Amino acid sequence: MSDVQHTWRIGLYPGSFDPITNGHLDIIARAARMFDKLVVGVAMNAGKGPLFPIAERVELVQAELAAVTERTGTPIEVRPFDTLLVKFAAEVGASTIVRGLRAVSDFDYEFQMAGMNYRMRPEVETVFLMASERHQFISSRFVKEIAQLGGDISSFVPALTLERTLARVAKR
Repeated sequence: MSDVQHTWRIGLYPGSFDPITNGHLDIIARAARMFDKLVVGVAMNAGKGPLFPIAERVELVQAELAAVTERTGTPIEVRPFDTLLVKFAAEVGASTIVRGLRAVSDFDYEFQMAGMNYRMRPEVETVFLMASERHQFISSRFVKEIAQLGGDISSFVPALTLERTLARVAKR
């Protein structure tokens, strides 16, 4: 018998999730397999003029993740945050920040952000997961624009998010 205590590997996947997309769910499911626990951090980002208030975004992410948690067996916690990402990572005990990349255009921004985060907290690594081929073009911004212009977003977001997004857009 070993007296070595297991240290949990906790990953953090941050985003605004306004709304959560099938691309986000794909990255979360793949990231969940890499860690003992995954925290999904929902950023306040009031400056972006979100479609959904923070509480509803957290609720939607939690609801849409139920199947992922069941499938992967990895505990996934969803928490709002409005602080520096590396500070939030420390608060939740995450040693790794997970970022999804859709295209080369994402890389420049993410590379700079990873560098800044490393300078502030070198013990927190950033890993990049490439979006799956079928999700590379999906972004929350495009989903909102398409929905607001009356387009079909059903292949880009999960069912509950589709229902809530269409209802929210109809109110505006």
